[in-house]
Amino acid sequence: MLSDISTAVDINSFEDTLVKETLLSICAISTIQQQNGMAGCQRYIISNCQSAVNVMEVYALAHLCGWPSANITFDIVPLFETIDDLASAEATMELLYKLPTYNQHLHDRQRQQTIMLGFSDGTKDGGYLQANWSIYTAKENLTAISRKYSIRVKFFDGRGGPPSRGGGKTNKFYASLGNTIENEEIQLTVQGQTITSNFGTIQSSQFNLEQLLSAGISNEMFADTKRTQISQHDRHLIEELGRISYESYQSFKEHPLFLSYLQQFSPLDYYSKSNIASRPSKRGGGGGLRFEDLRAVPFVGSWSQLKQNVPGYFGVGTALQKMKNEGHWDELKALFRNVLFFRTLIDNSMMSMLKSNFAPTQYIKDDPKYGAIWELIKNEFDLTIKLVLELSGYSELMEDDKTGRASIQMRDKIVLPLLTIQQYALHHLHDEATSAEMKEVYEKLVTRSMFGIINAARNSA
Repeated sequence: MLSDISTAVDINSFEDTLVKETLLSICAISTIQQQNGMAGCQRYIISNCQSAVNVMEVYALAHLCGWPSANITFDIVPLFETIDDLASAEATMELLYKLPTYNQHLHDRQRQQTIMLGFSDGTKDGGYLQANWSIYTAKENLTAISRKYSIRVKFFDGRGGPPSRGGGKTNKFYASLGNTIENEEIQLTVQGQTITSNFGTIQSSQFNLEQLLSAGISNEMFADTKRTQISQHDRHLIEELGRISYESYQSFKEHPLFLSYLQQFSPLDYYSKSNIASRPSKRGGGGGLRFEDLRAVPFVGSWSQLKQNVPGYFGVGTALQKMKNEGHWDELKALFRNVLFFRTLIDNSMMSMLKSNFAPTQYIKDDPKYGAIWELIKNEFDLTIKLVLELSGYSELMEDDKTGRASIQMRDKIVLPLLTIQQYALHHLHDEATSAEMKEVYEKLVTRSMFGIINAARNSA
């Protein structure tokens, strides 16, 4: 029972290193606040939060580290990432809101609750369409349940730079949210090279901040209009598209060669060696690589360096084709014209596809083991391009954004030689005839090319 925790523990009495470091991380919050004020460190984010128990575990840790129950001076922030966790987020938060101990904690924190939603891991888990729709509906449900218990919810979006990590045309995404989603205060992450590209100069910083501010103003002004409100019929269409694309993406993930294909032809195994990922390439310390342990940053990054950008479109074409075959094409075209949220999703998917280039890996098509997977991806890519162009009425991807299209194409020309070098090096690394001495050289080529591609291409997924 939490009430039984009345005194702080002696951290040095624990022998397990992980236990010590976990408790010390909680104590560090207090030290930072004492030296820099409460604003210096006032939240604890629970990555991969799966239940109310995970939240209360942090609450209990605060007690163990000396915080009295009426004065825990930091917010406990659950991060819901997977499709299943997003679906159960409402029930998780209602359980916490009804729990007297946690409700008192929220009362002491001015009845405010920050909730983080993970675009990167959501896309990795459920595919592009399903992840974005799951996050949208989770926000609606979390808004409703928070308002029911008089809690002011604040959404902290874990958005990366590229569309497949929740980025892309971020301002359009926020402008598309209606009055069913709390928007009094929205927070979002700015990660990695996105900081430099979006805010590295006064001009770019001013432009991007103005875009976000205008999105907030636009959403407030037009929250009750048809542009942001989604009818029940339109919801049904998006749900069906999400379901079909999810099934298509899951089927691809379950292919026995899915992970080995990524390891063979992308620099996935070199992210942890390069020190350019924001965290380890996989969770856990086991030797084998499992999909569920793979971190989103190297997963999405590897597909982008392969220039196939699977997380940004895979399943979209299949979903559109099935709905078209069932006679819903005119309805989908109306959905694209009239529902800003759906239009933004399709626009960002176009961006991911424009940043793809299958030419550097076309040789894989003739590989006896992996050729079928390359063709599977390419076929979905071609199908998706064909149908999003037909859906939008465009003659080319990103037709309505000439500047953005030109920028992507210019950067891709710079990156192409590096992609070629990387594929050449990876090919020889997997050649049994390559000597140990030369493998060391090729490994350096892979990691050095990774630096260049990331810096030159910026958010290339």
